[in-house]
Amino acid sequence: MSGTNEPERTFAALPPARGRGFAASWWGQAWLKALEDTALDGAQLKRGRTLAREGRVGAVSVRPGRLTAVVQHGDATAYRSDVLLQELSEEEWDRFLDMASERSGHIAALLDREMPPHLVEDAAAAGVELLPGIGDLEPECGCEAWDHCPHSAALCYQVARLLDQDPFVLLLLRGRDERRLLDELQVRSAARAVGGAGAEQAEEPDGLPATHAVRADEAFAARDILPPLPPPPPMPAEPGSPPSLDVDTDPGDGIEPEALELLAADSAVRAFAMLADALAAGHEGQPLPAVLTPEQDAVRLAAGGRADARTAARLAAAVGRHPAELDAAVRAWRYGGATALAVHDEEWSPGPEELARAGARLAAAWEEGEGPRLRVTGNRWTVAGSGVQLRLGREGRWWPYRKEGGGRWVPAGPADDDPAAALAVVLSGS
Repeated sequence: MSGTNEPERTFAALPPARGRGFAASWWGQAWLKALEDTALDGAQLKRGRTLAREGRVGAVSVRPGRLTAVVQHGDATAYRSDVLLQELSEEEWDRFLDMASERSGHIAALLDREMPPHLVEDAAAAGVELLPGIGDLEPECGCEAWDHCPHSAALCYQVARLLDQDPFVLLLLRGRDERRLLDELQVRSAARAVGGAGAEQAEEPDGLPATHAVRADEAFAARDILPPLPPPPPMPAEPGSPPSLDVDTDPGDGIEPEALELLAADSAVRAFAMLADALAAGHEGQPLPAVLTPEQDAVRLAAGGRADARTAARLAAAVGRHPAELDAAVRAWRYGGATALAVHDEEWSPGPEELARAGARLAAAWEEGEGPRLRVTGNRWTVAGSGVQLRLGREGRWWPYRKEGGGRWVPAGPADDDPAAALAVVLSGS
């Protein structure tokens, strides 16, 4: 009745079922009704119930069209017993799958290991009988009985308990295992969704495409028949290397391979940093990073150290800085990012309270008359007679600066909350 590569499930022998019924579900009860309406000898069924209740049915093998188990008789004689049920034809399976794929509730019920009456009724309306009827359960037993004997009856009673737990047992018996059935439902559901979208677009007036929507209950019902998402790949050890654009082909007017390589390498580094940040503990509680202006981003690119002289000059020109000015801005960025760059570029006037507090802290750092003489211009405090300067940032920290050849002020170190400590660092290096 079936090929050698047919699907098969084997269920371990169930424990005795003393003091309980064999079927709690309505479909399990329908299975037993087909048995009891078919058997001619009620006494044989009664003996079969006793054998099943005593746990004398061994492991049950379920294949398309056939159930098999070894049943231990009362006198310790064992018999192989089979029960046959006609498989559904390919045409019947097509009708069932078409019907089930149209109704998300049917898919959801099967995934919950249930077979509600409306599923069976809709299948019957499509010409597919899932549950067996009178005469559909055909026995074959080693005891050579011509009708249902105690052994085939015991097997059927035991299978009713299996059907309670999993109606896919019945569907396998009818010819489809669970994985194949769900795969075919997925394919048909997806094809129906695509076809529905095409039909909607074809009917939309004025030549405008329609938006295809999926009902929430349908999406929820299909959640377990879709293949699982693959696990995320592991975090790489370092950013990837972009391909070299140094090729024989002419890049064309206005295209600079060096600049493109810089952007590609920078994108790889930023993506690596963003991924590492996203995977870090507590990421969801961190504030969103500030959006950089084009001028700030140009300095950030130059600070990456990957720009050649030509590209660096182009970056400087794009943001209106002299190359030497870009170098100073890059130093600031490397000390403190956008905050340090703002201190480098901005001149502003602190309030009198901030000035008084800073003056007091500076005066307390030296003995009276020994401290440096400072000239204050806005947020910039310059040591008289020396190429040393402190700049107060809007965040309240002090940044040391030093004057280099050509009279240009450049950052000399990271910020400090204490102006005297920041000044001491830059004075010691001057």
